[in-house]
Amino acid sequence: MWCIPPQENAAFVCAMENVLEVYHRPRDPKRPVVAMDEQPKQLISELRTPLPGRPGAVAKVDYEYRRHGVANVWMFCEPLAGWRSVRVTPRRTAIDWAHHMRELVDVHYPQAERITVVLDNLNTHEPASLYAAFEPAEARRLVEKLELVYTPKHGSWLNVAEIELSVLSRQCLGRRISDLETVRRESEAWADHRNRGDHAIDWRFTTADARIKLKRLYPKVSG
Repeated sequence: MWCIPPQENAAFVCAMENVLEVYHRPRDPKRPVVAMDEQPKQLISELRTPLPGRPGAVAKVDYEYRRHGVANVWMFCEPLAGWRSVRVTPRRTAIDWAHHMRELVDVHYPQAERITVVLDNLNTHEPASLYAAFEPAEARRLVEKLELVYTPKHGSWLNVAEIELSVLSRQCLGRRISDLETVRRESEAWADHRNRGDHAIDWRFTTADARIKLKRLYPKVSG
């Protein structure tokens, strides 16, 4: 599915260039750049036992299935470090987001002076969610540790965490899974394996590239 931004849109190009400049900061353990995203995973079980593959024939899965609700898969990744963390929960409320952000600050980056987080415009992804989840002093502490950089609307492709979620879906979750615990166990095992393999994200698209290849998105300014 393509996200097609409107042409000559100043809001889009401003947010895009903000994200692109963040991605090209040098790595600094005191000021890490982390991307986060989330996606639902339907929990589905088979009604009929699939027929396994054999030489000359692919596996066969019946079209009928039973739904067991939806899990939410959270992805946090630091592109330059080749690190990612996956969490699976039964929902994705503002309170859930706030607790994941506190984990990011206190568990994953306790020594950081400030953490830059690239994320999309979902209404739960905002500092107000921290105040909904914690006492004011705690919420303020977290707000002051975070720099939130939002991708533009219709520009989710700028979020590298979305790339990691795509890899996770293809390599690990691209089949019917019936329960949340299996999604959680396999997702966390995938993240551990990928982290040990030092799979960094080599983002090469720059602001200069955008001004050439996506010229149609920039407003035409008369002299």
